[in-house]
Amino acid sequence: MRAKISYALTAAVLLFYFVLVGSRGVMLIQTGTVLTVTFGVAVLILPVIGLWFLWKNTQFVRRANALAAELDAEGGLPVDELKRTPGGRIDRDSADEVFAKRKAETEAAPDDWRSWFRLAVAYHDARDTPRARKAMQRAIALHDGKPTAA
Repeated sequence: MRAKISYALTAAVLLFYFVLVGSRGVMLIQTGTVLTVTFGVAVLILPVIGLWFLWKNTQFVRRANALAAELDAEGGLPVDELKRTPGGRIDRDSADEVFAKRKAETEAAPDDWRSWFRLAVAYHDARDTPRARKAMQRAIALHDGKPTAA
């Protein structure tokens, strides 16, 4: 729940920023000189890119959460079997051990979105965020029946 609140707060701050920057771009355009219109258009591009990125990220999170809910309903969410340090951090060797299991599971069933979901969680636990995101995107695509590249 805390993550959802943090995400919503961050999204709200970004939206406020995009409106603020966008209004400055409009003000520059309204000035009417070639230079300010050029800068105004350039400034308006930033919120458009930001809104696109925020939208894509929000869609990704919603789809990943939907997969998690479906997997939870099936009883297939990965069990937290990771060892932790006294400070609560995941032990790296433990994460690598679980990752090896998840990778083997995914190699045995490369077209199963469930195994890709669990692999994404293992990547995340191993602190490999880019690969975790790619594995989750693959899980989403497989779940949605979209073809994926190997």
